[in-house]
Amino acid sequence: MNRRALLGAVGVAAIAGGGWYFSRAKPGQTNFDLSASAEDAADIDTSMIPEMTLGNPDAKVTVTEYASFTCPHCRDFHDLVFKKLRKNYIDTGKIHFIYREVYFDRFGLWGAMLARCGGGLRYFGIADILYDTQTEWLAGGDPAKIAANLKKIGLQAGMTSEEIDTCMNDADGARALVALYQKNAAADGIDSTPSFLINGKKYSNMAYDEFSKLIDAELAKS
Repeated sequence: MNRRALLGAVGVAAIAGGGWYFSRAKPGQTNFDLSASAEDAADIDTSMIPEMTLGNPDAKVTVTEYASFTCPHCRDFHDLVFKKLRKNYIDTGKIHFIYREVYFDRFGLWGAMLARCGGGLRYFGIADILYDTQTEWLAGGDPAKIAANLKKIGLQAGMTSEEIDTCMNDADGARALVALYQKNAAADGIDSTPSFLINGKKYSNMAYDEFSKLIDAELAKS
């Protein structure tokens, strides 16, 4: 997915526009508003938001992925490339992997909030489900149904209904997530998803063979 207006007012307003719909909300009800300018977002404290990482933090190679849970190209990368990367490079301790969410729309933000609700231990398991069932939980585009679908995923992952409701109605947490996304994407020049940093150098989407060659080249450096 390639969107040039990933940052600034578009990044926040597109998420806030139209209201929020959670399990207890009626269609059209606004639970809270995320409207903010880019300047306001820069002042939001994001220090409480942890990086979501896998692998060896002391590895020679760090790979950072920028992706959205609603992006079809990100889903394809997850299915065709990431699973091989995890088996061959992450689980073997060769690389440190960082996953950073991009929010094109409120549904992508909702998915991130749900995944983070499970904490670090559950995050990537929930992310797997969000990608593997992307077309199902997003089907139809109705916010109330999507919220209900996300709640089912959370329950499937072992969270209680009360835990999910608390996480998904955390306005301050949502604002902090959006602000962190804006800061990171601006700093790294992210303008499409999925995008990657391999030891700080930016790359666009690619096949596994190309990805592995780039990683191997970094691993071979003294």
